[in-house]
Amino acid sequence: MRQFFKYVLATITGIFILGLLGLVLLVGFVAALASSDKEVTVASDSVLELKLDRPIAERESRDSFGSAFSNQADNIGLDQLKATIRRAKADGDIKGIFLNVELVQAGMASLEEVRDALIDFKKSGKFIVAYADAASEKSYYLTSVANRIYLNPQGTLEFNGLSSETMYYKNLFDKAGIQPQIFRVGSFKSAVEPFFRENMSDSARLQTSSFLNSINNFTLGNVATARKIAPARLKVISDSMLVHNADDAKRLGLVTHLGYYDQALDYMKGKLGVEKDDKLSLVNLGDYSQTDDEENSSSNRIAVVYADGDIVTGKGGNDNIGSTRFAEAIRKARLDDKVKAVVLRVNSPGGSSLASDIIYREVMLTKKVKPIVCSMSDVAASGGYFIAMGCDTIVAHPNTITGSIGVFGVLPNIEPLLRDKLGITTDRVTTGKFSDFPTVTRALTPFEKTQFQNEINRIYADFTTKAAQGRHMPVERLRGYASGRVWSGSEAKARGLVDVLGSYDDALRIAARRAKLKEGDYRIQKLPRQKTFAESIFSGFSEEAKLRLVKEEMGPMYPVYQQYKKLSEMKGAQMRMPFEVNIQ
Repeated sequence: MRQFFKYVLATITGIFILGLLGLVLLVGFVAALASSDKEVTVASDSVLELKLDRPIAERESRDSFGSAFSNQADNIGLDQLKATIRRAKADGDIKGIFLNVELVQAGMASLEEVRDALIDFKKSGKFIVAYADAASEKSYYLTSVANRIYLNPQGTLEFNGLSSETMYYKNLFDKAGIQPQIFRVGSFKSAVEPFFRENMSDSARLQTSSFLNSINNFTLGNVATARKIAPARLKVISDSMLVHNADDAKRLGLVTHLGYYDQALDYMKGKLGVEKDDKLSLVNLGDYSQTDDEENSSSNRIAVVYADGDIVTGKGGNDNIGSTRFAEAIRKARLDDKVKAVVLRVNSPGGSSLASDIIYREVMLTKKVKPIVCSMSDVAASGGYFIAMGCDTIVAHPNTITGSIGVFGVLPNIEPLLRDKLGITTDRVTTGKFSDFPTVTRALTPFEKTQFQNEINRIYADFTTKAAQGRHMPVERLRGYASGRVWSGSEAKARGLVDVLGSYDDALRIAARRAKLKEGDYRIQKLPRQKTFAESIFSGFSEEAKLRLVKEEMGPMYPVYQQYKKLSEMKGAQMRMPFEVNIQ
């Protein structure tokens, strides 16, 4: 009887705790809704503070637990950030922007779009003041457009060029008893090199050096223009790493002032006629943020399909490009008479060849009935290029990473791991000679390897043939730019792999012009629809939320886990760019 009452008490306690948790969630949802509907009043002589302390992503995401209880999203949506800067430019109460930046978490093309929006803001005659305790290379590139740049006197500024580092797992696989069986086309298709090499091949080093230098020269040229320093001098400063501390940064003209946060605020107070002891009216990004469509009631629409992440088969999630979900999104835009044009916004290193082809098919069907323009973001490579190449026009940034037209397949043989490390053996019964093909518990026979490679060759031929048709060039010429080689946007434009060097806004204007829509006579319809936080809760944590928890738990070992996850997801032929091209 005592045991019975113990179970009853435990059940009651559980129900109480569950109810209390539900009440807390309900209060959080209500508070979040109330804060989102709250009208923000902007005082005269205000300054918009852009504290870019969260990752800048293609679309704002609010699917984590914490975001449900605050007015702050998990990341900063690139489109909303640019729209907010445009709003501030036209707002008579906003007199300037305060860039409070240290470590910007964004790709190079995304950074360029924000930087261009800030340059456009300055055309209004309003000021931009930047402050940093310490500035990374990317942070400085963004703040270089400011009228005044404050750096903490004890702070540091990184200005020594770009680098890209790749992790190699051959020794790990050797020790573990895993034999990666590699199939690929093209000497530049280096995505598989980490599995069987200890360092970069000559071709991988050549292509990485080429596109890194292209991007670096582009950014140095823009900094030179902004800071009025000769490009050759700026390159010497960067290549020789002449900036070691704040004094060096000031002496060499990279920053205008050495000072603390309060001194930057005091300068803006003086500029606006605010007494030194009074509080400066700073408006934060979360309160002031808006989208371009908030006041547009046009019935015409341009659908923007955000293809962000790895390309996978099936529905996928908010953090990847599921073939089923994205085919449905493009199909929806094609069949909607209100949608007059489509912009495919691609930020992807590629993925499944099958999934890429499914999405490509929908692009080609759409092309027959209405304009479809691709806007390449930070990365649109391999499978990312595949889904883009059928568009009417391809727009890329000079520092977009693109190309990587190639195919590979990986099939690990874990028989040595099972037998030698774990003491496990396998045996099998089959109805035919190849009934167990493919398998990871034995090595492939020479015949099976030939069949696998033939399939990779077939998919590569299909990829390059379709790319040549989309680019209106002979297939042999196209294959001269393929073989898995990665290009910067500038390099790709010179070779005809993209049509226009420009931004998302340029792609939008091209789509509107092709659809014969006047500026302002259309609304943006964003596809595919994102899950809300509530939907994520009831369907289980989103993959993005799960990965955040794993990242916090694993710390510096997280990159290894990432590679393991990617390897385990590589089913069938893959169209991916070289592994982990992290530009720092």
